[in-house]
Amino acid sequence: VQLQASGGGLVQPGGSLRLSCAASASIFRRNVMGWFRQAPGKQRELVAAITNAGVTNYADSVKGRFTISRDNAKNAVYLQMNSLKPEDTAVYYCNVPLSLSGEMVRLLWGQGTQVTVSS
Repeated sequence: VQLQASGGGLVQPGGSLRLSCAASASIFRRNVMGWFRQAPGKQRELVAAITNAGVTNYADSVKGRFTISRDNAKNAVYLQMNSLKPEDTAVYYCNVPLSLSGEMVRLLWGQGTQVTVSS
């Protein structure tokens, strides 16, 4: 099973994007949901994660700029990205981490969605 992220694109520095990811109810409920990213030449990293109770965890590099949220009725998770910087350029993925730390995930990686921040 793979989750498909959507909503990426090209945006200027300081701009905003909202990423979306939908999952089946069996995957979504009772599970932490997370957003990850991988920039060229770098390892994939956790960007943000959220429990089904709304407890969140963010990478230090995105705190105060990104907001993760989930709609339990729609089995969807979102990543609102504001004040984007060129260093946010990466392929963004959603997945189901085992915990808020995001060190391990439950599912195979999907294709992700490209976010490019450039003037």
